[in-house]
Amino acid sequence: MIVIIGDFECTEVWDGVFYKKLSNYPFISDWEARTIIEFIEYEKKYGRECTIECENMNVLKVLHEKILNKDNYIDASRPKLITECTACPYRKGCETEFVCHTTSIENAIKIFDSGKLFSAINAKKIPVEQLIQEKRNAANDPADYFEYVMFSWGNCQAGDRLVMERKLGRFPNEKDLSEDFNPGIRFYFKYDELISHPDVIFEGVLPMKVKDELVLKDWLYVLVIPADFKHLLEDLIPLELLEKVLFIDNDCVDIWDWSEKVYTIVENYGK
Repeated sequence: MIVIIGDFECTEVWDGVFYKKLSNYPFISDWEARTIIEFIEYEKKYGRECTIECENMNVLKVLHEKILNKDNYIDASRPKLITECTACPYRKGCETEFVCHTTSIENAIKIFDSGKLFSAINAKKIPVEQLIQEKRNAANDPADYFEYVMFSWGNCQAGDRLVMERKLGRFPNEKDLSEDFNPGIRFYFKYDELISHPDVIFEGVLPMKVKDELVLKDWLYVLVIPADFKHLLEDLIPLELLEKVLFIDNDCVDIWDWSEKVYTIVENYGK
């Protein structure tokens, strides 16, 4: 893997390259150093070495020093708001109190039946070689990525965007994400609780991942379902999860508006 440090639009992994955006380029925070160290350690776990590139030589020098002293940074506290990605028009960054797993109605029905979130391999029960070759693997992710349940930050719209992309079979356009936008089902978890899951792993890109599966009754904080789907899903939700379900009207102008509405409700849930 190649790690490129820079002032990109956001942090992401695409086709064997980890594009790491610094929130205050060319300065690197302890949190950002932690995520890069986590990425390198994760890649090493699966037999992949990383090379680090940056056009600013001082950034490389500082980062290499932090990597050599990784024990001082691996437990760096997460910020309340991460501003590596500022595309969100409302929060101008990623809120970190909650993490979220977003899926389609069809997948949600299967999840309710099992009471668990599954990794792609366990959910689809097809060889990983086939998953790698699927058109939906546009980022050319390696085999191990399919072994985990993945989570985004709670106010992020990426999960809904991915659900729409898979439904449409192409990248959503502006109309898809506004007047034609159909939200997915969001499973919310408290970051400070889910980090204690026995199979959690931190790989520097996502907030966290969980190996193989996650039992919802033990970890779920709240489940968000668009109100339009209530009649389809209400009777399928396991009894132990019903009290944690929120049916929310999609009266929003676009995907960003929906993400903000949902997150505001979730962060005030139970207060």
